[in-house]
Amino acid sequence: MGRPRPQVPSPSLISVLDLLRSTGGITRPELAQRTGLTRKVVVQRVEELIACGLAEDGGMARSSGGRAPREVRFRANGGHLLIAELAATSVTVGLADLSGAILDEAAADVDARSGPDATLERVEQLFDGMLTKRSADSPPVWGIGIGIPGPVATATGRPIGAVSAPGWADYPVRDRLAARYDVPVWVENEVNLMALGEVRAGLAKGRDDVLFVKLGSGIGGAIIAGGTLQRGSGGFAGEIGHTVVTTEVTEPCWCGQSGCLTQIAGARALGNQGEQAAASGRSPILAAIRAEGRRIGVREVLTAASAGDPTSHQLLSHAGELIGRTASVVVNVVNPSVIVVGGGLFSIDDPLMDAFRTTVRAGSLPSAAEDLSVTVSALGNAAGLIGAAYLVVDELLSPRLLAVWSEYGTPQGLADLIHQGG
Repeated sequence: MGRPRPQVPSPSLISVLDLLRSTGGITRPELAQRTGLTRKVVVQRVEELIACGLAEDGGMARSSGGRAPREVRFRANGGHLLIAELAATSVTVGLADLSGAILDEAAADVDARSGPDATLERVEQLFDGMLTKRSADSPPVWGIGIGIPGPVATATGRPIGAVSAPGWADYPVRDRLAARYDVPVWVENEVNLMALGEVRAGLAKGRDDVLFVKLGSGIGGAIIAGGTLQRGSGGFAGEIGHTVVTTEVTEPCWCGQSGCLTQIAGARALGNQGEQAAASGRSPILAAIRAEGRRIGVREVLTAASAGDPTSHQLLSHAGELIGRTASVVVNVVNPSVIVVGGGLFSIDDPLMDAFRTTVRAGSLPSAAEDLSVTVSALGNAAGLIGAAYLVVDELLSPRLLAVWSEYGTPQGLADLIHQGG
């Protein structure tokens, strides 16, 4: 007969589990010291975690006199996770262990506007290829985390409201993937996942109050306040790209409004503005690039600016000012300690970021801006995958869901039960 598995996790078990997850290995006496639990309780909780496959004995720790104690560690290799991030024109998928470490990664060009069926079919092809490459003794897949470009009803895993690609609204993303892979699935706004990745493994690690800004083809945001991701009452928190910043633009944004920040300062908009500058001759450098048959996008605008082109510099600076002005409002409302800019397009010293930093500080309450750090993500496109991995593990190991599946030893095959428990 095996040792008993935890049915309803006690606070002491969760305390031990959380500490094991945050350390590479720790002895039972150290667990007692750091949790404030008695050694007897610690031994019991560790045995329970070992019984349900969440912990294992490690190597011997250094002796401080007498017999060396053995370490215990979180069993990160007890399960694998399938993770994915959908952007407007691409998809990145990965395989992670339970510590959030990315073990394998693949990417493909996919236009989300082709619809959810075609897009998710490509995701599934990439997932299947990743699973095929695993060795025969690989652990079971415990869950899937996927980020999509837009707000999500987290209770159902369906996109909600206005989304940037037609056909996605209310599509059963979670149900489709859960039925195919027989594991629980979590669906989240891709920008929220990038913010989670930064807080858990990036430049915002250890920070409780964070504003994450994604600058891609559009502009998105995510807010961490008090250490918790803020989704808002309807899942639309952080959507700074749809702040109306001008009345001069009459063309409707996909959200239904006109004059949104993303229409003026997103990468797609900057590329269009660069194309116009090249066609009109206002930018000789961009015109020369265009004459070579190359399409003008935001990267060409950045290249021209770095070569001294004043028109490209002005386009980027104006965009940075608009984004900074919008972000300063969030700074005054939320009071983050750090703003992390991601998306992989911009560097800390380009004209857009220079203008962004200057404007966000100028527009914020001086005391709120005094200790505010503004930085560019060092994780790049990996932030979303890392965030997806942590989202799945955090949910599976929460007291609420651990009570649902721990007696079975694995969440595999329990998607419906876990989704109902969530």
